[in-house]
Amino acid sequence: MNTFALARRLQGTEEYYFSKKLREIEHLNQTGVQVINLGIGSPDLPPHPDVITTLAEEAARPDVHGYQSYRGAKALREAIAAFYRQWYQVELNPESEILPLMGSKEGIVHISMTYLDEGDEVLVPDPGYPTYRAASQLAGAVCRNYTLREDQGWLPDFESLSRQDLSKVKLMWLNYPHMPTGALPTQEFFERCVAFARRYGILLCHDNPYSFILNDQPMSLLSVDGAKEVALELNSLSKSANMAGWRVGMLCGKADRINDVLRFKSNMDSGMFLPLQLAAAQALSLPASWYAGLNETYKRRREKVWALLDQLGCAWNPRQAGLFVWARIPAGWSDGFVFSDAVLHQTRVFITPGGIFGQQGLPYVRLSLCQPEPVLDEALQRIRHMHIPIPENTRI
Repeated sequence: MNTFALARRLQGTEEYYFSKKLREIEHLNQTGVQVINLGIGSPDLPPHPDVITTLAEEAARPDVHGYQSYRGAKALREAIAAFYRQWYQVELNPESEILPLMGSKEGIVHISMTYLDEGDEVLVPDPGYPTYRAASQLAGAVCRNYTLREDQGWLPDFESLSRQDLSKVKLMWLNYPHMPTGALPTQEFFERCVAFARRYGILLCHDNPYSFILNDQPMSLLSVDGAKEVALELNSLSKSANMAGWRVGMLCGKADRINDVLRFKSNMDSGMFLPLQLAAAQALSLPASWYAGLNETYKRRREKVWALLDQLGCAWNPRQAGLFVWARIPAGWSDGFVFSDAVLHQTRVFITPGGIFGQQGLPYVRLSLCQPEPVLDEALQRIRHMHIPIPENTRI
């Protein structure tokens, strides 16, 4: 029988944690009480009705089912430009500085494959979104962690980085509001990021899908003077418009870099279904009341997750943005993996161990707000029967 060795590019890349964990949860569901999944940030709420109506009406047309432009529909690019102008005070040329994507995760891989060669180095946050590391490794690059610490507000220590040899660093991944910690950026912080990149000739790649969730001041890295010279920004409708399964994202930046990424992307796909793009344009025009209503729902859910964390004896900072709550596990537990498994097998409630986001995440867990309030109530009731000591003063 023939055997086929994996390509070297895959030998250092494991199957995504959630892909494996969902199989375990499916098995548990077949053997007893259904698992309540507080792990994955997949919005359970629907998109705005106007978005769904637009998709249905456009899909019913006979002339929209062919291949589309590799650059995306003009209507969508113009809607993205208007969105950035309204919410971030950033001017983008819809003809040259915007590239629609099939989700921002696709863009992470496209950027990595466009710019990274074997031996190039990439600054990757720890803790941080695992796909930054995986995409860099698939491109043959070497990942260098930069440590994010709770006592430093989960922001990079640029002074420490500046003392290192950065001569081989080509790219740096940023993500604020930060996932998984929920840390928020400031204008001053973004200015420091741009100054650092200019000083060392590093391309900043800012992943910005959480700026509207439980955050009163949406920001873009591209709002900083000179940012387009050293930065690209990814954004997405997955979280802010409840369109995770629709796979609609965007890449924004200087025209030359958009063209660079398009050289790779155009060999990978043939454009998005046009009605989907037109529905996405509708989503980008939603009023402020849409985001306010969404955040009221998440605020109520967050209160219930806080109560659940109290019951578990975890500590957390209430000043977090995004679809999750990041919390330190109680003393006495070796790491979040052990703690998460104990909760899962005693209560059939799954919470994400922080260690999947890096070594700095080991003493933490992350809980999703993407479950209805009655489900969160049920999770709390289950956890109340779990025998975990509850330390005092659980909030950080």
